[in-house]
Amino acid sequence: MTTARETQGTEVHHGGCLCGAVRYQVRGPMRPVVNCHCGQCRRFHGHYGAYTGADWNAVTLKDSGALRWYRSSEHARRGFCGTCGASLFWDKDGRGFLAIAAGSLDQPTGLRTVRHIFTADRGDYYEITDGLEQLPASMLSEQAG
Repeated sequence: MTTARETQGTEVHHGGCLCGAVRYQVRGPMRPVVNCHCGQCRRFHGHYGAYTGADWNAVTLKDSGALRWYRSSEHARRGFCGTCGASLFWDKDGRGFLAIAAGSLDQPTGLRTVRHIFTADRGDYYEITDGLEQLPASMLSEQAG
């Protein structure tokens, strides 16, 4: 049930929440992980958000009865499990791309973290010392979180 290569060579990732009430599958490649330090991500995750992502048409919600959406701004919503509270998704209106909390993926993911965004908003209780690219705001407004 973890990352696999099917006979046609299609990459498949599976993931879900802590209690298992929300499960999803992603077919095809996923974006490398980007760590978002904005205030909303820090509050939603309890620390910074580590997101990968894929086109919505590659995502299948397998068990989604407990999936809840919270409108966190005028242009985006955040998905979480209504049972265990696990942070799962960030979805910008009209983008067609779903940001997926990397920690919700089953291992092994095969993914790597490539950068930090919104570092100007990072919490004052930690430093970013891993040597990865740091951007004070987003990569592009449509690529955030």
